[in-house]
Amino acid sequence: MLSEIDLSPWPPCPAPFNLARHVLEASTERFADRMALQILSPRGAERWSYARLMAAVRGCGTGLLAQGLRPGDRVLMRLGNEVAFPVLFLGAIAAGLVPVPTSAALTEAEITRMAGVVAPALIVAGDGVALPDTLPCPVVAAAEVMGWERLPPCDWDMGDPERLAYAVFTSGTSGRAQAVGHAHRAIWARGMMHRGWEGFTEADRVLHAGAFNWTYTLGTGLLDPWTLGAVAMVPARGVEVAALPLLMKRFDVTVFAAAPGVYRQMLRAPMPALPRLRHGLSAGEAMTAEVRAAWEAATGRPVHEALGMTEVSTYVSGCPDHAARAGSAGWAQPGRHVAVLGEDGLPVPRGAQGVLAVHRTDPGLMLGYLGDAAATAARYRGDWFVTGDLAEMAEDGAIFYRGRGDDLMNAGGFRVSPLEVEGAMASLPGLADCAVTEVEVAAGVRVIGCFYVSDAPLEVAVLHAHAERCLARYKQPRLWVRLDALPRSANNKLNRRALPGLIPKE
Repeated sequence: MLSEIDLSPWPPCPAPFNLARHVLEASTERFADRMALQILSPRGAERWSYARLMAAVRGCGTGLLAQGLRPGDRVLMRLGNEVAFPVLFLGAIAAGLVPVPTSAALTEAEITRMAGVVAPALIVAGDGVALPDTLPCPVVAAAEVMGWERLPPCDWDMGDPERLAYAVFTSGTSGRAQAVGHAHRAIWARGMMHRGWEGFTEADRVLHAGAFNWTYTLGTGLLDPWTLGAVAMVPARGVEVAALPLLMKRFDVTVFAAAPGVYRQMLRAPMPALPRLRHGLSAGEAMTAEVRAAWEAATGRPVHEALGMTEVSTYVSGCPDHAARAGSAGWAQPGRHVAVLGEDGLPVPRGAQGVLAVHRTDPGLMLGYLGDAAATAARYRGDWFVTGDLAEMAEDGAIFYRGRGDDLMNAGGFRVSPLEVEGAMASLPGLADCAVTEVEVAAGVRVIGCFYVSDAPLEVAVLHAHAERCLARYKQPRLWVRLDALPRSANNKLNRRALPGLIPKE
């Protein structure tokens, strides 16, 4: 039997269509006074009803159009975890504009390069967030956007569900950040995740611990609960991971979502009883068996993992109705057509290792990388979008993740190109050469390690300071190792896999 599972097609997306309308309209009509969003802290919660959120989103659309923007224009989002983030994201889409969320942790150099890719017509910025060194367009403060809640509601920009709705940056193997363009239909396709992973109902109270700009948080933490009429909950800015268990208990959280590292940190202290919790969700990187067992022992509740990427979101997972087999990533979600491919681009026999691929007809698949047709084409082998994740498919269809087929690193759930980090570090005076890779420093704990060549050892403080100037925090190396030379093959190709073995033994 070959490693291919075809559960398609998913029902076609209605047309005309608008992503923001799909997220909010039905829930607001049914639950106008219900809480849509709660921002939690030990002091209490900031609450937004569906009716207020809808008014803020459509007022935001009106405010954006009043800036002279036209459908199709791009809005670069420079916001942290604040209400303005989802309001702007959905408000732009409601009006036919294209929001581009970015991490608030990015440096001036990083966001300057990204702005060059996006060519925004407007930037919306929060306090203290880095902006491009030469502003390509007007800048509006987040506080002004929140004031647009009082404006008349914009009309829904209805159209072809295949048209561009938003773009999200991800690291490519080339080392350049690439803007992944998604269609309005992407939200319709998330119904496959509702059934095959999340298990949400309209009665749920969903707490997600991630940053808004992460597609995992944006989709699973906000858009999906709102589509179904549930309550979306996020920690307030500055809330520490250690405070999350008590917030979960106090605010009756029924589903918790985070990256595996957050689960690991929470388990450092005894967990309180969580009688309302039904299950946890995990994505971004693989959860170790030890963390999973500790969580289930502490809470008595399962964790359902998902495997995915920015270009297609999650597509393999376990769920409440079909738990993953032990050690596996789960099953192809309902509506998906996936395969494990060999070097020839054809499905391999079950039990053999290959690269995971998603059929090009998948409704959740990206439109492409903005402005980079060559990079988009390179991701396909015939009718298959190749993810870069290595896997094996068992006889019963369970999919086992076996790592990456390229050099992309997974730093706390964010995929990072080593070439990008190496390029940033190369400008440090005194550093002759360097290479970076993931290093496991403890069971289930992986960090970015930088192995560098220099005439004399460089001070760690100097290395850290340079990384902070050039790279967002999640891209910065946490381990520094000086070498006399980098390991290379006979044809001078860098051997990244040999780097962790060169760390001095203590």
